[in-house]
Amino acid sequence: MDAPPLDVRTESDGTVIIRPVGGIDAADAVRLQQVLVHTLRKVRPSRLVLDLAAVSRLDPISAGTVSAACGLGDDHDVAVFVHNPSSGIAEQLCAAGVPHHRLRRTAAVA
Repeated sequence: MDAPPLDVRTESDGTVIIRPVGGIDAADAVRLQQVLVHTLRKVRPSRLVLDLAAVSRLDPISAGTVSAACGLGDDHDVAVFVHNPSSGIAEQLCAAGVPHHRLRRTAAVA
């Protein structure tokens, strides 16, 4: 089965935006983890945004990965934010340890 699309782009201010599409299940967890860790440890932008506007579900492993990415970002002086999670995914992320202040609903959902 093909992994869902994962768009990674860098904004003019240096912010890296990672935008997965569809459902993220256990088979996709490794790919998401690799992209997050590479971005945080090697690219080291001042800010990383994981935009979940187009994500319909998130498996528990990936929720834990996002939580760990927040801590890794702190270790590498990268501000990590999660934009536009559904209410269910937001609850799941908070339960996994993502601080509530890192979850944001942005006005511009493309």
